[in-house]
Amino acid sequence: MSFCRSLSLKLTLLAAAGSLIGASALAQTGGGEERASPPASFAATAIPGVVAAGTRIELVATELGRTEGPVAMPDGSMLVSSSNSILRVDASDNISTFIEDSNRTNAMGWDLRGRLISVQRERGDERVGVLYPADQVTTLADNFQGRPFDALNDLALDKRGGVYFTDTQGIYYLPPGGSVTRIIDEVPRPNGVILSPDERTLYVHNKDGVYMLSFEVAPDGTISNRRNFARYDSVRVPGHPDPSWDEDNGADGMAVDSDGRVYAATNVGVEVFSPDGGLLGVMPVQWGAENNRIRKPQNVAFGGADRKTLYIVGSATIYKVRTMSQGPERPTK
Repeated sequence: MSFCRSLSLKLTLLAAAGSLIGASALAQTGGGEERASPPASFAATAIPGVVAAGTRIELVATELGRTEGPVAMPDGSMLVSSSNSILRVDASDNISTFIEDSNRTNAMGWDLRGRLISVQRERGDERVGVLYPADQVTTLADNFQGRPFDALNDLALDKRGGVYFTDTQGIYYLPPGGSVTRIIDEVPRPNGVILSPDERTLYVHNKDGVYMLSFEVAPDGTISNRRNFARYDSVRVPGHPDPSWDEDNGADGMAVDSDGRVYAATNVGVEVFSPDGGLLGVMPVQWGAENNRIRKPQNVAFGGADRKTLYIVGSATIYKVRTMSQGPERPTK
């Protein structure tokens, strides 16, 4: 059976199950661990300028193995990283394989030359490189000062042709035609990064802290003036019986909209902040808390033909919600 046909069957069965699928429905997984099945939908709470109260956050697909690194294509369809492939989600929620072998790509983004840039984390072959088109596939960076990267994670692309990216050792900048520099090394286990729409600010997730960080970006791509930008609604709870809460606050991928709001995937769902750092609200995309095994978003990105559909991925699922806000014109991640 083909991938698309198999996935269509799964989604049909999911729809037929309807209300039987919810946060209390349990699925048995390997090793005897019980995990809650993803709900067919969530009801959004009101977030000013973003989403009206009661708007449905709809499950597009589940059982995808891994879902990360969403980025929109020029037609509004969405690309999502899976285990070792790139999936494409069209406007009708049909899913197909866009790239079969992605070298275990995590985050992706489009540069101004129409190339799909990604961080690729195959052990022993970690690199930042061009993933598509096929005739332009190349490596942009595979080490820093002779040392290989360690668990590459996220990226953000600027209009200069530069690439910001993260691994467990820090945050790096690769300028066009230049060599990699490490621009941040004081944030432990850095994860998500995103540029503001005007590219004057770089936002950085701090999984071990209570604040998302921001830095001023100079015309040459260098950064300065670290500050606490926004206080997370999600905070680490040391000693919590759920390992996710015990480990950190879950701050993972990020997105921005055209008005400068910042969307952050954390343990509580998708936190939305105003351009000045105020918490506007949370999209409650999270399940499994009753078993102390939460499942929650890992990354977010805008898509759709009008850039008014927010895709929320993670925990082997893809969700989407229609928003009043609109994604940036250029999908840099």
